[in-house]
Amino acid sequence: MSNSDTMANRWTRFQNRLYARLSQRRKAVAGFAADPEPRTVGSFARGRQLVAGNLLFAGFLVEAQDTGLWDVTAPSTGFDNERHGFAWLDDLAAVGDMRAREKAQRWVWGWIDAHGRGQGPGWAPDLTGRRVIRWINHSAFLLRGTDDEQSKAFFRALAQQSWFLSKRWQAATPGLPRFEALAGLVQAGLALQGLEQMADPALRALARECEKQIDTQGGIPTRNPEELLEVFTLLTWTSAALSDLGRGTPGAQADAIKRIAPTLRNLRHSDGALARFHGGGRGLEGRLDQALAQSGVRPQHASGLAMGYARLYAARTSVIVDASAPPKGTASYNAHASTLAFELTSGRRPLIVNCGSGESFGLEWRRAGRATPSHSTLCLDGYSSARLTEPVPGTEKEALVDAPKDVPTEFEDAIEGARFMIGHDGYAKVFGLTHARTFELRFDGRELTGEDILLTATDKAKRQFDKALDASNLKGIEFDVRFHLHPDVDAAIDLGGAAVSMALKSGEIWVFRHDGVAKLSVEPSVYLEKGRLKPRATKQIVLSGRAMEYATRIRWTLSKAQDTAYAVRDMHRDEPDFD
Repeated sequence: MSNSDTMANRWTRFQNRLYARLSQRRKAVAGFAADPEPRTVGSFARGRQLVAGNLLFAGFLVEAQDTGLWDVTAPSTGFDNERHGFAWLDDLAAVGDMRAREKAQRWVWGWIDAHGRGQGPGWAPDLTGRRVIRWINHSAFLLRGTDDEQSKAFFRALAQQSWFLSKRWQAATPGLPRFEALAGLVQAGLALQGLEQMADPALRALARECEKQIDTQGGIPTRNPEELLEVFTLLTWTSAALSDLGRGTPGAQADAIKRIAPTLRNLRHSDGALARFHGGGRGLEGRLDQALAQSGVRPQHASGLAMGYARLYAARTSVIVDASAPPKGTASYNAHASTLAFELTSGRRPLIVNCGSGESFGLEWRRAGRATPSHSTLCLDGYSSARLTEPVPGTEKEALVDAPKDVPTEFEDAIEGARFMIGHDGYAKVFGLTHARTFELRFDGRELTGEDILLTATDKAKRQFDKALDASNLKGIEFDVRFHLHPDVDAAIDLGGAAVSMALKSGEIWVFRHDGVAKLSVEPSVYLEKGRLKPRATKQIVLSGRAMEYATRIRWTLSKAQDTAYAVRDMHRDEPDFD
């Protein structure tokens, strides 16, 4: 980033501080124009942890039974952002008892005392929008049992934050942060007496962002499925708030909701969770189903790619493949070198996964999670299919560059199922090799057949491959095809090293086999999951070999064992934990 960009960031922060201070001149609003409906769904388990004084934000656990939330020294910027965004109010409201309400009230009015006069890092447009939405959503929960002075302080703080949003929403980064800022401003304008004049300009701005940021296929530039769900949720909440007042949703916003809904359905595994790509996780429990139901958009059959992903589905077996070039520029700050990687879920049980985003576990884990070896795909000589730039000065943001440009795809019907073919040129520049993959999912969902091919597509590519082969002293170009397993999968090498047997908690047994071209091993891996203190240990199946010729072919299958029933009653319940 240039000096001018750094100066722009400083100027933005200065302007945020200035308008936060100026907001203090705003008087309290009289109250709500209509009683707001709580729309956000929280986690009961996380709420119980908060009531007990266990603060788990951005991968850090702080035990604060006797310490106020705002007296805790934040161990990271992410921790600070999470507590100032107030999404944890959803979790306390999910518990909903007297202890949870008392804690929520202490922390809300604690924020007003500590930061309500325009101080602290919480005065950023996206965090303010997120906070305002939660305060309005849970106002009945928060205001019960409060006196007139507390109520007046609450409405004064809401008025100040709403005015701040009206002046600073444009400073939010395009994408999810700007949607959060504008959705907060719209909610405030619709809900608070005397601020009605803020709603319509914010709705027009929100409609423009829908046109700019959501493409014709219902995708966003970051290609992050969980981020798309968050944008969709904000739009459906706003639409519901308008409907409650007897108002219609602006056309551009309604059209965006209609475009996003089928895309999200295509990014959903058979267990109801989102595919974990480009910095996104599985999504909050119940959030996707709630948002889709609230949108009113009926399910419809979709063909082709959804936001650059391919989905194969049969009999409760879902396969989702990253089938496009990764995001570019500022949209790539959380992007992964995951082209051609896939995930497979059987019923309620994930089997093949990507390691996920390591963002909440620190910079090194974040970088590791973005590398190609952390995904279920082929990796050449330890290289990723894309590179990370140097961090943007003053931040930890690293863009993705030198990524695949040409990613051809093709769907076709096979004799026993559906076939998907894809390739990418991310390794052509260095090794002269194109990576091509074929997936074939049987109609009964009991078998996925895969094929990985490394080939030189042109004479120039052959010359580059010869050069790389010479550099290896004619030993060949090392490759590893990785299949990362979910931590709940119990895997063991079987048949004298020719196969891997995998048991799911549902009782299903899956077997991995290969054609013998590569060496099979089961190695340690990690599963990076938001909301946990540390990465979870798991395993990965690895096929290793060397490319010695202009074409190398590796075949493999993932199939249910013959004695695995066609219909399994999956009665095992997962208990949430935070280890």
